[in-house]
Amino acid sequence: MGMRIAIVDDNPVNQNSFRQKIEPYTDLELVLVSDSGDSFLEHMKGSPVNNWPEVVFMDIQMPGLSGVETIRIAKALYPSIYYIVLTVFEDNETIFEAIQSGASGYLLKQDTYHTMKEAIDEVVEYGGAPMSPAIARKALKLLTQREEQNKKDKDKMLDELLSEREREILTHLVSGYDAKRIAEITNISTLTVRKHIANIYNKLHVNSKAQVISMAHKNKWFRLF
Repeated sequence: MGMRIAIVDDNPVNQNSFRQKIEPYTDLELVLVSDSGDSFLEHMKGSPVNNWPEVVFMDIQMPGLSGVETIRIAKALYPSIYYIVLTVFEDNETIFEAIQSGASGYLLKQDTYHTMKEAIDEVVEYGGAPMSPAIARKALKLLTQREEQNKKDKDKMLDELLSEREREILTHLVSGYDAKRIAEITNISTLTVRKHIANIYNKLHVNSKAQVISMAHKNKWFRLF
C-alpha cells in the first residue's frame, strides 16, 4: 500500500487531472476524492484512522466551506495530516490566508506531476513547506513588504508616544549613558532628565533601563538613532 492521498475539489475536470498526475506513481494511493470541504469533513468523521489520507490536496474556492476554512477546521481535528493548497489563485490575501490556516504547502493547479510528487515527498519526509516557484517569490516579497510596513508602524508609534525631547533622551539611554551624562550632553538638569526617563518608562510600560534597551532592540529603534 502506498502513501494515502486525498483531493478536495468541486470541479470534476480538476479531479480527473489530479488522478492522472498521480497515476504513474505506484507508491501513491488515492483514497479519497471529495467535491467540497463539508463532504471531506463528513467523510473523515466516519473513517477509521488507518484509512485517513496522509496528504490532502485542497482547492481554495468551493461551494460551502472554502479551502482555507476547511484546512483550519481539519488541522485542529486531524493535526497529523498534511494539507497542501492546490489552486489557480496567486493573489496576496489567498496566499497568506492559506499559510495561516495551517497549510503545509501551496501549489498551482498547472504545476506538473513531478512538482506534486516532489511536494508530497518534501512535506512528509522532511516536514518542508513546498511552494510553486511563482508563489514562493510572491510570498517572500509580501513578507518583506509586511516587515517594512510593521517597521514603519512601530516607528510611527514611537513618534506618537514620545515627545521630541523624550526621543532624544531615549537615544542616549539606549547608547548606555546614565542620567548625569545625558544631562551634560543635553544641557539640562539631572532632575529634568530623570523626569523625562520616568515619563519614557511610563509611556513604554517598562520599569528599567534594561527593559527599554531590550524594547529598542526588539522594535529596531536603533536604526532611528
